[in-house]
Amino acid sequence: MSDHPQPDAALPEPVRDHLGQQLRSVFTTAEPVPEYLGDPVVPEDFAPQIKRLETRLKTHEEGTIAVEQALDGLLGDLTGKAP
Repeated sequence: MSDHPQPDAALPEPVRDHLGQQLRSVFTTAEPVPEYLGDPVVPEDFAPQIKRLETRLKTHEEGTIAVEQALDGLLGDLTGKAP
């Protein structure tokens, strides 16, 4: 008899069912379920950091657009053409 289990050896079905029930009872959580496939479910602990990141990205985007518009206006003033 070998010390290594055979790779195709399976547990009997009643044992698998019992272990499955035990695992489900341990790992069942009240965490939110994704609304659709690919929906990122973010833990509440990360909500403040995500909010700050979203604000920073929005501010950066708006600032970039404002600078672009200002430079276009400056270029138009220098060349005498409307952008």
